[in-house]
Amino acid sequence: MSSYQKFVVALLAFLQFTVILDFMSLSPLGAVLMPALHITPSQFGLVVSVYAFSASASGILAAGFADRFDRKKFLLFFYTGFVFATLLCGVANSYPLLLVARMVTGVFGGVIGSIVFAIATDLFPFEMRGRVMGFVQTAFAASQVLGIPAGLFLSNLWGWHAPFIMIVAVSMAVGIVIAVRLRPIDAHLRVTGRRAGAFRTLSATVTNPRYVQAFATTVLLATGGFMLMPFGSAFTVHNMGIDIARLPLVYLITGCCSIFTGPLVGRAADSFGKFRTFVFGTTLGIVMVLIYTHLGVTPLPLVILVNCVMFVGISSRMIPSQALMSAIPSPETRGSFMSVNSSVQQFSGGVASVLAGLIVAEGPGGVILHFERVGYVVCAASLVTLFMMNGIRRMVPEGRLVTAPARASDAPAAE
Repeated sequence: MSSYQKFVVALLAFLQFTVILDFMSLSPLGAVLMPALHITPSQFGLVVSVYAFSASASGILAAGFADRFDRKKFLLFFYTGFVFATLLCGVANSYPLLLVARMVTGVFGGVIGSIVFAIATDLFPFEMRGRVMGFVQTAFAASQVLGIPAGLFLSNLWGWHAPFIMIVAVSMAVGIVIAVRLRPIDAHLRVTGRRAGAFRTLSATVTNPRYVQAFATTVLLATGGFMLMPFGSAFTVHNMGIDIARLPLVYLITGCCSIFTGPLVGRAADSFGKFRTFVFGTTLGIVMVLIYTHLGVTPLPLVILVNCVMFVGISSRMIPSQALMSAIPSPETRGSFMSVNSSVQQFSGGVASVLAGLIVAEGPGGVILHFERVGYVVCAASLVTLFMMNGIRRMVPEGRLVTAPARASDAPAAE
């Protein structure tokens, strides 16, 4: 890669870090926030999922316009709204206000991920996207290593509002870098021919048979994380017997492991085949989810080991699946496809979070009951996804070269 491509990958990864951190920050705060606001597990599940529902609606509305603007300007608009909405979360002082703030955050934050993946697909060819997606996905792990432990530490010192204020400060710095350093990404605007209206563009996107198959696959891909994450911290503290003061250590070590393995998974996807890597990740993920959701009181080293291996399985599913799906849309409809796909992911994730909240119950002392049933649902969804992803593989043969980079000056090249 050229120095600029390396900068773009790093910027996209850090951008994703701030957005994912904002979403994930609530999950580990569950053990603190539920007693602080006097809310039940089902209410907490709604706080988590309302972000996904509003992000889903926003993604659908943005799909008709996603390919009509320079992607840099489109990104800056939604990122600015995301920063202000996160600030609203930081000043909320009641359950209703927090619920509204999370809804507004989802409206802006939910579209950013689709823009990030559209940019990555514009600027890098298919045979490199495994590596690119691998690095971008390290944002998920970095939010565990840096953000979540820091958020838990700040919440222990100054309350659960503090992590959101931290996210605002970091996000403002990222926004400045985007405005100053990122070049325009507008090659899709130079495609010849008359453009359809926003409604017709959206209609064509959601009725394209190839796209519909990809959207259906995304529905089940989102199930695992959204069902397990909202109650992960409470399950670790109350069921596994890990002291809440040691919870940041679990996230820290698990995140370090994911940061190390994410780029390796991306390289493996490019070298050995994206679908083969996905099969490996699905198999490993099913085994580890079954083990994880059946754990009782467990020593800290074993808790960390199980979490690390489980997240390797999750990375080995998400990275190759994103790389495969990135080859499906044409350049002039890429933004619309990514927006709808993100919307579908957020909505299905919100449903999964609510479903998890209905399955589990809070027992004496905060113990999470019936968590193993959530594991069964996640594993069943993973098996179905495996067959659906095979259909995606048939649409996108391994080794296929798709569209050229968006600008000749931005084309990946060795220096």
